[in-house]
Amino acid sequence: MMKTNARVVVGDGGRQVAFSQTEKLSLIAGPCQMESRDHAFMMAGALSELCNKLGLGLVYKSSFDKANRTSLSGKRGIGLDKAMEIFADLKKEFGFPVLTDIHTEEQCALVAPTVDILQIPAFLSRQTDLLVAAAKTGRAINVKKGQFLAPWDMKNVLAKFTESGNPNVMLCERGASFGYNTLVSDMRSLPIMASLGAPVVFDATHSVQQPGAQGGSSGGQREFVETLARAAVAVGVAGVFVEAHEDPDNAPSDGPNMVHLKDMPRLLEKLLAFDAIAKD
Repeated sequence: MMKTNARVVVGDGGRQVAFSQTEKLSLIAGPCQMESRDHAFMMAGALSELCNKLGLGLVYKSSFDKANRTSLSGKRGIGLDKAMEIFADLKKEFGFPVLTDIHTEEQCALVAPTVDILQIPAFLSRQTDLLVAAAKTGRAINVKKGQFLAPWDMKNVLAKFTESGNPNVMLCERGASFGYNTLVSDMRSLPIMASLGAPVVFDATHSVQQPGAQGGSSGGQREFVETLARAAVAVGVAGVFVEAHEDPDNAPSDGPNMVHLKDMPRLLEKLLAFDAIAKD
């Protein structure tokens, strides 16, 4: 495993969470999109309780807008204003940091006062103006490697943030395009990206996504989430990104690749065991 001394710490005095290639694994988890206040609190409470029990650092994730839906009819979320109110209340209640996607330059400044990590979607990972705007907020960044990029190409993406004055950046692997409706995860990308000088996160659930495979929406192979997550953690990563839902088959987006909430304890226990060996 190639290691980097880079360390990103998030959290405003509550439960701080560190992402480092040499420290215990941290988790980014939550439902794909924010559906309602009640649903957010239910999911957040369950994940918070589980991570407390396991001694696992948690960043709660949910998207206020899923702007890259396969079809125009795809559900996109509850919107920025409502989501920021809920994120603020979740942080007060549970103390954990939170993460959400941003899609435009204008959203960066609107989201940054509430959200601890701004996430750059894979499709937007080369959008210079967006990356610079995100960097200038001073918030930590989780940038997903584009499905069209090689891991060494992320050197230039990382430089856009650091040269804009923000070193608090994590690089996230979520699979590369491989033929039609299929992604492939190359585990070599994890140490390669770590060698660029940033903590690396593995997105286990989007890595099993099948973009557009259901015609009007994306498909996925939930049964392979554990396989890929175990492999990534065995290689050595700073964090794992796992979207979870109590009823994924009826979720408004990304249901086929989300992990059922009831299966999270077993999955996380296994990943922590692999992490302890990888970082021994």
